[in-house]
Amino acid sequence: MTPFRPVAGFIPPYLLDRIIERGSERQRACARGTLQHVRQLRPNPGPPGLQARQAPAPGRPGQPQRHIHDAEQRMELPGVPRRSEGQAETGDAAVDEAYEALGDTYRFFWDAYGRDSIDGRGFALIGTVHYGDGYENAFWNGEQMVFGDGDGEIFQRFTRALEVVAHELAHGVIESEAALVYVNQSGALNESISDVFGVLTKQYRLGQRADQADWLVGAGLLTERVRGRALRSMAEPGSAYDDPLLGRDPQPAHMRDFIVTRDDNGGVHLNSGIPNRAFYLAATAIGGPAWERAGRIWYDTLLDRRLPNDADFATFAGLTLTQARARFGDASAEARAVAEAWQTVGVEIDP
Repeated sequence: MTPFRPVAGFIPPYLLDRIIERGSERQRACARGTLQHVRQLRPNPGPPGLQARQAPAPGRPGQPQRHIHDAEQRMELPGVPRRSEGQAETGDAAVDEAYEALGDTYRFFWDAYGRDSIDGRGFALIGTVHYGDGYENAFWNGEQMVFGDGDGEIFQRFTRALEVVAHELAHGVIESEAALVYVNQSGALNESISDVFGVLTKQYRLGQRADQADWLVGAGLLTERVRGRALRSMAEPGSAYDDPLLGRDPQPAHMRDFIVTRDDNGGVHLNSGIPNRAFYLAATAIGGPAWERAGRIWYDTLLDRRLPNDADFATFAGLTLTQARARFGDASAEARAVAEAWQTVGVEIDP
């Protein structure tokens, strides 16, 4: 029997709990329905987790194969087909945003790392929008990406932010390559690596250098009613929002503030702030487009067969330094930047 692995949702459960406690009647109803659904989600079986359910045939290398469906506010997947590869815009913002964002993410992985989709072999990119009624989340379920519309009061539709769509696709890449267990530090790494490739996709799309980027995850997802810039900040974990309803962003930025909890699968959305900041520090110290060198090091580490699926921060950090040295040299500026970044956030690497 395949062991249970929680399915990753973009919105952490502690935020939904906060809305249930303090929100309006509609806000509480949407958050409660979302949280109950997330807790019932089960992953699809089959190593490495990618399903072969009568999916469309893969495209040619370098050419994405996108298929966007509409759940029509129901919780049934994949939903009604709305737009497939090469078809014109539909006029439905969520459908067209999902189509374009999945294409941008595919092109990022292909152009930057030569990766042909989620599994490296042209896996068809299936997305479903308008999932549920006021559904306040997005997730990867082992075979496709799913996006809710939000409640319109706190969260806007989840296809608005390119890095959110890319984050969910990246969960599939992680599942295909390393299958990092979604609990405790390995789960926080799973979330962090998804954030890394989410923001790198956005930076690649915008043509930004590391020093030009905002390093925000979920920018544009919050409505104007919320006092916040995004759901997470990789540059300054703990600073993304400070709102009377949602509270203050609780992410730590250093190991001295590491949160020990049973909630959120051992704090996977909380403690991911620590490796997130390490990547930001390494990328900005190295300079230039972050996907070219810092991102390459993280990608090489994800593909490293020595990376265990229950890796902790120190293990992952050690392998990033190993990969930096292998690609750029033992005494390279890249290797020094990686070592100093982890040291700055309090993660010790064995020499």
